[in-house]
Amino acid sequence: MKYKWTVGIFSTVLVFCFSLLVFSWQDTPSIGGLPLSGKVILIDPGHGGPDGGAVNRDATIIEKDIALQMSFKIRDYLQEAGALVLMTRHEDKDLAEDVRGYSKRKTADLKKRLSIIHQSEADLLLSVHMNAIPSAKWNGAQTFYFPLQENERLAIAIQEEIRDQLQNTQRLAKPINHVFLLKHAEMPSALLEAGFLSNPAEAQLLSQDSYQEKMAAAIYRGILRFFYEGETPNPESSNAQGRIEPSVYDILETEA
Repeated sequence: MKYKWTVGIFSTVLVFCFSLLVFSWQDTPSIGGLPLSGKVILIDPGHGGPDGGAVNRDATIIEKDIALQMSFKIRDYLQEAGALVLMTRHEDKDLAEDVRGYSKRKTADLKKRLSIIHQSEADLLLSVHMNAIPSAKWNGAQTFYFPLQENERLAIAIQEEIRDQLQNTQRLAKPINHVFLLKHAEMPSALLEAGFLSNPAEAQLLSQDSYQEKMAAAIYRGILRFFYEGETPNPESSNAQGRIEPSVYDILETEA
């Protein structure tokens, strides 16, 4: 009789512990505690193929290459955090097929990218570019966004992490109206100009794997902040060094 009583107590305790375990597992917000589990993030590495984008002074450092390399690094951080990461391109080619003429090809490429963006149903879009202007004195990464609140919040979160982690720019996120993909995206989106290829020193930095890793880590931190901080942006936090915009290679507008 005592044996049966002991077994009964043990069985009850075992069932209770199992119930706690099941409850705890069901109550976990993300698989394995991964902070971006369940999120779909689309990365758009700018340019590609015959469209090289901006270049440095001697044309040895090309925007399309740096954008793709950096995008892969950003992707790796996001995937390790549990996100499903999509990319508009994975190799050195544009998205225009059998289209001749630079202008027509660029338009076809942008429309194809926009189609991918709409079909992805992603939670977030990040377009990755490098800047370039005639003057060599300007430097620093900067984010741009179409002026909607969630876009602003995303761009500011990424920009602040870049400023804090890299310690080499005082630029702030800036609203912009005429970037085609940002204008027509249907999810929170931002465009990153990771630096100036027209600045010789920064061009060399951008070509370095270690610097790209630091930039990717800062961007990842910014994306985490966007998803887990619900603060409304301060309207005065935008528009620093406001005369600088994305390079002519990145602002092409077209009609969808």
